[in-house]
Amino acid sequence: MRSFVGILMFLLSASLLGAAELPQLKVSNNRRFLVTTHGKPFFYLGDTAWEIFHRLDRSEADTYLQKRSKQGFTVIQAVAIAEFDGHTIPSAYGYLPLTDLDPAKPAVKDGEQNDYWDHVDYVVDRANANGLYVGFLPTWGRFWHDGKDGKPLFNKQNAEVYGEWLGKRYRDKGLIWILGGDRKVENDDQKEIIRAMARGLRKGDGGTHLMTFHPNGGAGSSQWFHDDEWLDFNMRQNGHGTEFTGRFDNTKADYDRTPIKPVIDGEPIYEGHPISFNAKSFGYSIAADVRRPLYWDLFSGACGHTYGHHTMWQFWKPGVEGVNDPLLPWMEAIDSPGANQMIHGRRLIESRPILTRVPDDSVIVTDRVATAVPGAGRYRFLATRDSAGTFAMVYAPVGRSFKVRMDKIQGEKVKAWWFNPRTGKATEIGEFANTGELAFNPPDPGELLDWVLVLDNTGSKYPPPGQAGQP
Repeated sequence: MRSFVGILMFLLSASLLGAAELPQLKVSNNRRFLVTTHGKPFFYLGDTAWEIFHRLDRSEADTYLQKRSKQGFTVIQAVAIAEFDGHTIPSAYGYLPLTDLDPAKPAVKDGEQNDYWDHVDYVVDRANANGLYVGFLPTWGRFWHDGKDGKPLFNKQNAEVYGEWLGKRYRDKGLIWILGGDRKVENDDQKEIIRAMARGLRKGDGGTHLMTFHPNGGAGSSQWFHDDEWLDFNMRQNGHGTEFTGRFDNTKADYDRTPIKPVIDGEPIYEGHPISFNAKSFGYSIAADVRRPLYWDLFSGACGHTYGHHTMWQFWKPGVEGVNDPLLPWMEAIDSPGANQMIHGRRLIESRPILTRVPDDSVIVTDRVATAVPGAGRYRFLATRDSAGTFAMVYAPVGRSFKVRMDKIQGEKVKAWWFNPRTGKATEIGEFANTGELAFNPPDPGELLDWVLVLDNTGSKYPPPGQAGQP
């Protein structure tokens, strides 16, 4: 009897710890979005958990992953060889990822829970079991870009070997490869290291997973690799400022590139972050500062969005050295308002057809004073619509009256809604004749209270914005 119970408990444990079989992902037929292999739209809602493999133990990782799953995230961005001296400072269990600091020699031992990579396996499996893909960075950028005496840890040879090893080990997991790691490509040698790692990953996983590149602040993968076949979609780091112009408008610039590739902002301003790295002059960001980039990027054509919190990416807590003065321990920061509000943007997009959505600011009527509407800086209005004309949306970051062109919607009648990005609730405004221009006043004039105007062709019979059930 004891033996049977033991076997049963072992099987139950294996089931709970094993990776869920998440659908494989691919680029949509129109090259704008991500979908499953069955063609179902996939909304990439990421969180930057850069140090999760390196700093958290299993219990802490479970807490984090369960919370982010409940909050509606779909991707966790994490780094195998982590920024904070992940090559020389051991993990929570005392292990290092490499033997003799050689990427061609991952430090592995037989058995479970015996090395660094066993812990990475556990976190990847638990993420997948919680319905989360892992945006898997093989290494932080400093290890192929920086180096002691000008000699980085990676070269073309060991990058390809390491990539192939990783590709084979995680071939059957739910993940997306993210090369790079917050560094710019400054010469051909660095570019070839990245390409060698991409070749290795492809050889190891047989092309199972999507692949992109996380750049330095203010840059995008398109600057160096847009025409490379291995780059499935572009990733930007629009960075830690709050202004639209010169920062978040770059998402649309990548959207407009040819050949067409999906684009996403993999690192916008974090919640609780020193604005523009200058807390003395600008203070720390709040939820409103991270909501704006969510809608700016989505309405510019992005295939999803990445959230981040300044405490969470580094998993800071008292007793751990923090970077740029984090404000809260990570166990408190995990429930920050912005983190809980990201799901509203996802649900809004998912409540209407996704694969036919296009950016179109011409929905908005330019005011006599253009810096008022469509605005500038933190107050930039943006619009998106369905290419078939069944719906349009306008993001209003401030409570300011604006006009829209009704002929952007098909049909004789248009139903209008206000969608609240802070609560996810939709309020019906009414039905209107589909002619000319029409003015709308957001429900609250507060300068930090943003709104989304949703206009539907009444014949489409869409549910309230943010609710499931769109055809």
